[in-house]
Amino acid sequence: MRATAAAWIVGACTATAQAADPSAIGEVLEHSQQQRLDAFHAAAEGPRADAVRASFERLLQALAPGTSVELRVIGGDTVAETLQGHVIVANERLADLEEGPRLFVLGHELAHVMHDHWAAMGGVYRRWVPGAVTPERTDPVAGALGRDASLLSHRQEFEADAWALQMLRRLGVPGEAAVGAFLSLGAQMDTVTHPATRKRVAALRALIAESAEDAGR
Repeated sequence: MRATAAAWIVGACTATAQAADPSAIGEVLEHSQQQRLDAFHAAAEGPRADAVRASFERLLQALAPGTSVELRVIGGDTVAETLQGHVIVANERLADLEEGPRLFVLGHELAHVMHDHWAAMGGVYRRWVPGAVTPERTDPVAGALGRDASLLSHRQEFEADAWALQMLRRLGVPGEAAVGAFLSLGAQMDTVTHPATRKRVAALRALIAESAEDAGR
């Protein structure tokens, strides 16, 4: 959920705090996310974009019909991300994955929407920066705010992984497709917003093993 990266949001707060007419933290977050959305470039129409949309529609129709969510298929480096709580950007390169791993990646982003992670993150920022964003409010709490936002973001990533894994099972897709998604996309170290790939894969394998044990009882 890169949408909640503490580092760039704290930077946005600092910039807003220096403005002549400071905004409330919620407005700062929305503005920052809109800027990020505007920076993405739509993927060219074609079979790859169509494949990503088709997989997403499969998820929505089977698991979350009527959910207020928007999918934008993009090019560039970002694989997938959820912004403003309801806009999912997904790279056309996901079409190169097998259907199972592609469904997991899209399901992970849909989980952020279904669990209202954006609102929860906003709550963290509002607790630390009530009222208008000013240097007097942001400077003393920047470190603690960044820490709390990072901890919550990591929890949300694990939660979204677990939800997406469960959704794969409901669609009849083997759980190993979730692990396959990470193997296909490559390993990453811990970041402000995301646990390391090895931690996420270990958590998924534990859930898969637990499910297998339950099925064998």
